[in-house]
Amino acid sequence: MAAVVVRRDLPEAPPASVARTELAALAVDAPHSMAGYSRARFPHWVQQGQQCDTREVVLARDGQDVVRDQECRAVSGAWVSPYDDKILTSASQVDIDHIVPLANAWRSGADAWDTPTRRKFANDLENPQLIAVSAASNRSKGDQSPDQWSPPSRAYWCTYSRAWTHIKHVYRLNVTAAERDRLNVMLDTCE
Repeated sequence: MAAVVVRRDLPEAPPASVARTELAALAVDAPHSMAGYSRARFPHWVQQGQQCDTREVVLARDGQDVVRDQECRAVSGAWVSPYDDKILTSASQVDIDHIVPLANAWRSGADAWDTPTRRKFANDLENPQLIAVSAASNRSKGDQSPDQWSPPSRAYWCTYSRAWTHIKHVYRLNVTAAERDRLNVMLDTCE
């Protein structure tokens, strides 16, 4: 009999009714230029204490029975990827996804941020911005917005759209008209 792995959820996003209000308040704008963009402009996987970087903290938070070595690396555990419902049994199979990708944030207003704000965004453990998912789903998503990519598991659309909208709201990022429209469709799955 296969072991049951319980999926842990990222920090809770507001309910759909609040997400709709946040979405309506976001500025709608065309994507900014990618000129000057680099992932290095968003220092990520910074130290979070006890030799643990942001990736390791999320692996422990989102996993089940996670065992770490002396350097805080996850050496065993199990994770459920909410994007595609895959069960992962090795940390090497797990990517930590930025719900709102770094490049999307850049195109949505992060191009005007200072480095400390970009660092906070890339390592945000307080808001629903980081989540453990299968490497395959994360790479399929890339830096696409919801009008270009949605989690294959439709059951996750409600959580995903609420998290995406909340992150855009918290960081005062723009949305495109197509992105806003798709988020409204995805928020409909919450009801």
